[in-house]
Amino acid sequence: MTRLQQGKIDTFRGRFGGAVFEPGDAGYDGARQIWNAMIDRKPALIAQCQSPEDVVAAVNFGRDQAMLVSVKGGGHNIAGNAVCDDGLMIDLSQMKDVEIDVAKQRAFVGPGCTLADFDAAAQMHGLATPLGINSTTGVAGLTLGGGFGWLSRKYGMTVDNLISADMVTADGHQTRASATENPDLFWGTRGGGGNFGIVTRFEFQLHHVGPELLSGLIVFPFAQARSVVTRFARFTETMPDELNIWLVIRHAPPLPFLPESVHGEPIVALAICYAGDPEEGEQLIAPLRSFGDAHGEHVGVQPYADWQQAFDPLLADGARNYWKSHNFVTLTDDVVRVALEYGGKLPSPHCEIFIASLGGQTGRVPHDAMAYSSRDANYVMNVHGRWETPGEDEHCRQWARAFFEAARPYASGGAYINFLSHDETDRVEFAYGAAYPRLVEVKQKYDPENLFRVNQNIRPR
Repeated sequence: MTRLQQGKIDTFRGRFGGAVFEPGDAGYDGARQIWNAMIDRKPALIAQCQSPEDVVAAVNFGRDQAMLVSVKGGGHNIAGNAVCDDGLMIDLSQMKDVEIDVAKQRAFVGPGCTLADFDAAAQMHGLATPLGINSTTGVAGLTLGGGFGWLSRKYGMTVDNLISADMVTADGHQTRASATENPDLFWGTRGGGGNFGIVTRFEFQLHHVGPELLSGLIVFPFAQARSVVTRFARFTETMPDELNIWLVIRHAPPLPFLPESVHGEPIVALAICYAGDPEEGEQLIAPLRSFGDAHGEHVGVQPYADWQQAFDPLLADGARNYWKSHNFVTLTDDVVRVALEYGGKLPSPHCEIFIASLGGQTGRVPHDAMAYSSRDANYVMNVHGRWETPGEDEHCRQWARAFFEAARPYASGGAYINFLSHDETDRVEFAYGAAYPRLVEVKQKYDPENLFRVNQNIRPR
């Protein structure tokens, strides 16, 4: 920093309501750390916002000083877009307010909230909206990329339930995006990945869910994976919207309902959630038990908020992560074959392949209704590379890339933008498909200088 620049930083700090960190300050390293340990970037400045006015001040400062700007919500994005090198990181993690309007079934959610924050507040009233499956995920990043989870077949994508967004645009103005206010900005915000501004408050539609519902796991030996995966593929084609089943191939964690001899062995698991009457759900899932001879199961009625946190131990901070992802309309025999081939050579005890079931309500929204356009994606497969040490980097990344390439011929168009890793900028236009030209127009209007470019970037004309 030059002395002039330092003087400007000091002036900014004096007018800013939150904390401002420079390298070497207490709190700097904690603020720049994010979920994916492969990302180790060092901003020149971190502005930890407490209010929308702080966000305005930070945006204006970053723009006026021609700084590279990144935005951190929950810091959970696989590509590490929350943090930049030698620029300004606008940190929203302290803006964690959640307000529930029970009568209108609406939630007003701050951009620093995690899924756990949102779920806890909404479930006090037996309400929820579709979110992800890991409670430490940030609501903001999840939503801006589309968002899906256990409730999506019944109630749609997270963005399908977004009513409005209060935003700060690149010119430093506060505005609102909704179906009636700046509808073009609202269209782009629902799936556009933070390209058009910084959301300071989300308004969501809520639905009656739980607070207890039928959910759990059935775990089969990997030796029976062909039967399990094939039957999963066919069963999920016709299941009702209330039922969601995801498939996971990995090494068995030390789950208490599994024999100790199974711990660490390759398995295939069915993760089940039924957003309806538990007795009906039990009848619907009964055929799943005939897919093979299970090692064990843990299925029952439990709080929805607990099920939302069930996978947290497998996705804790501090590991090295690298993902590759495809969308599929159907899981053909070829997809099953490739999944079994690479599931049989997992390079780390923490790596996994998961196949999420979508369809249902997610496929009934017109593909051009918003920026998220992959409405034909009945399945999203995430090749989840996860390991502990830098020495494993090359081996694990090569496994994920090879699997991705082997599955590519059978994938459908588009991709889930939240699953793109830091080296997949070439897939952004492909991910958005037919929506991309319109996204460029929205970008040109609201961020013509591409201030918000530390993301899966949509470049202005």
